[in-house]
Amino acid sequence: MHGSKGKRIAAMDRAGINKRLVALVVAVATIGGFMFGYDSGVINGTQNGLEAAFNLGRLGIGINVGAILVGSSIGAFIAGRLSDLIGRRGTMMLAAVLFLASALAAGAATSSAIFILARIVGGLGVGAASVTSPVYISEMTPAGIRGRLSSVQQVMIITGLTGAFLANFVLARWAGGSTASLWFGFAAWRWMFWLQAIPAAIYFVALLTIPESPRYLVARGRETEAHAVLSRLLGEAEADRKVREIRASLAADHHRPRLSDLVDKRTGRIRPVLWAGIGLAVFQQLVGINVVFYYGATLWQAVGFTEDYALQINILSGTLSIGACLATIALIDRIGRKPLLLIGSAGMAVALALVAWAFSTAVTDAHGSLVLPGHFGLVALISANVYTVFFNLSWGPVMWVMLGEMFPNQIRGSALAVAGFAQWIANAAISVSFPSMAEKPGLAITYVLYAAAAAISFFFVRATVQETRGRELEDMEG
Repeated sequence: MHGSKGKRIAAMDRAGINKRLVALVVAVATIGGFMFGYDSGVINGTQNGLEAAFNLGRLGIGINVGAILVGSSIGAFIAGRLSDLIGRRGTMMLAAVLFLASALAAGAATSSAIFILARIVGGLGVGAASVTSPVYISEMTPAGIRGRLSSVQQVMIITGLTGAFLANFVLARWAGGSTASLWFGFAAWRWMFWLQAIPAAIYFVALLTIPESPRYLVARGRETEAHAVLSRLLGEAEADRKVREIRASLAADHHRPRLSDLVDKRTGRIRPVLWAGIGLAVFQQLVGINVVFYYGATLWQAVGFTEDYALQINILSGTLSIGACLATIALIDRIGRKPLLLIGSAGMAVALALVAWAFSTAVTDAHGSLVLPGHFGLVALISANVYTVFFNLSWGPVMWVMLGEMFPNQIRGSALAVAGFAQWIANAAISVSFPSMAEKPGLAITYVLYAAAAAISFFFVRATVQETRGRELEDMEG
């Protein structure tokens, strides 16, 4: 017993923070981000297989690709409240089970209906992980380093996306195409989904090694357990202070968190901080980022690249995105959240305008396929990757950091439920509409609309978003 205590003290830094436990908490929780990314990105590269297996047209592809978003919006809404009932860790464990079930069922699907159902189940897991992992990390990490640690979530999302792109490329190359037979007579695109079962199982087991959020425990009246967790994280003296702070932040309402807390009882109106959160969530999708994530391979094939080369472009985009997220980790606790959002909005608006310009030059060849003449294919490729870099330097990680920390303790779960639901509805609207919009009004106009959304988001951030850098969660106001 004495030896165990000695090891714990040795793991503490000068500020009393148990860096080993904090690292474990972040590492495990962000596997949810990896699963979020993998489950979202695996569809990119399987669409030829889905089209051939289920005889799908443009609308059918959009529905099959977008099915995950139906589940994600529901999962995000339910998870925000569920995490207030069964805990942050319990909700993440449920998400891990859903990821596993979806991976197995999607790969084995014998019809479009079964595939859609399997992807909706996976979407429930994605939605739950998308809102629960960031809030869990924000509630388990010190204010001074909370931004950079919460940003690891986006790194893992992009790592999951890139991992899916890489796995899809390797399996398709190995089989000779995504529709070609691989192991045991099953097509390569089916193995792209089945491979996801491995990280899903690892996620579930790893969650058994981390503690529950102390803020959830205090809200449920389990202060002794909360004190024990905080003592492991911050030391005995700091644990006493934090329990008192959390208790005080919840005491004003004398009841457990509920959805009605989102309405200001003095004015009868929805709290302004919730509108700011919804705006951040929606604008993150209106700039069109998931068109790159879900349709990247199809998009590049549409303008003349081969399937093999299009999959390689996905890997390049993912690698650049990870680099941008690492830059965010270095900057977010130094210059703040709001400046990064403003930089990202401006950069994305310019890059998207260039993409739109490049696509406006597209012509149709003798086979009926789009071709970008001259150097415009290179302009589109570079601009699209510059766009993803700006997104992952800013709105990609910072939106999730903000949602995890900007709401007061009393409304955090409920506000995340609503903001997360809005985020996934916007995601669905953009993703499902893209195949049709790419045909009419066309790629150029579609990207003009995304560029306009990026420009508007700049002014939205300036007007409504409050900086949260360095502030304790107990000090957030709404």
